[in-house]
Amino acid sequence: MPEITADLVKRLREKTGAGMMDCKKALTKNSGDIENAVDWLRTKGLAAAAKKAARAASEGLIGLVVKNNSGAMVEINTETDFVGRNESFQNVVSNVTSVALASGDNIETIKNSAYPETGRTVDDEIAHQIATIGENMLLRRAKTLAVNNGVLASYLHGAVVPGLGKIGVLVALESDGDIEKLQELGKQLAMHIAASKPIASARDDLDENIIERERSIFYEQARESGKPSEIIDKMVEGRLRKYFEEVCLLEQTFVIDGESKVSQILENAENDLKTSITLTGFKLLVLGEGIEKKEEDFAAEVAAAANS
Repeated sequence: MPEITADLVKRLREKTGAGMMDCKKALTKNSGDIENAVDWLRTKGLAAAAKKAARAASEGLIGLVVKNNSGAMVEINTETDFVGRNESFQNVVSNVTSVALASGDNIETIKNSAYPETGRTVDDEIAHQIATIGENMLLRRAKTLAVNNGVLASYLHGAVVPGLGKIGVLVALESDGDIEKLQELGKQLAMHIAASKPIASARDDLDENIIERERSIFYEQARESGKPSEIIDKMVEGRLRKYFEEVCLLEQTFVIDGESKVSQILENAENDLKTSITLTGFKLLVLGEGIEKKEEDFAAEVAAAANS
């Protein structure tokens, strides 16, 4: 079995918020595998792994652009939030977002595409800006979405200037209905997505591996109750239903009225517009999501400087 080092324990604690001894025990039980240890802690009710993104880094900007029912978003990260207020950096994010709108959401394709009015590629321009501004930058993610007949709505939360912010959402609604009313509906749905952060439109769209992982965790939790197997099965299915209500857009409670399911909101809109409305997709980018934020130990830094 691999050695359970202090660094491994620290990394697991940062991911889960569980106690040091619980983290060490989880790693020991799972041969030092961090992800399996996270699941083990969750089954014991000792971690809230799904919420770890709340501690993620938030440096840089999300760019968002919509044109002719096609939209694109990009995330470019920086070392400090200060750079996000730099006009040159803001221009880079805006221009790279426009490149993504034309070239698609493959990062390597975007990097090798021509950057406007410089004769450089996007990758070369970012390298140029790193040298100019003096801070590292990373083109991390890009997402695109389009609609054939209907509207592509968008929402940008925490905007610092038009088209640049902290959370970006695109929502595609296929319909023959009134464009203005569809745009209003799409904007409300986009705001809901920014707040509730679903990972799929419906349960059928969820990755089966994700469902099985949750089912396994719920089963282990229920099994520890000591109840009969038929009761355990019902407990697991009940917890899965609640999970779907938390992560599937159509099953979430609409944040704007706090009562209706999103599916009911769409049905109400269909009755109002007297035509069908199909949510064909959504895209969400949250700045810094999934990035482990570096925590500075100021006291240790001062001590090190004093002893140098």
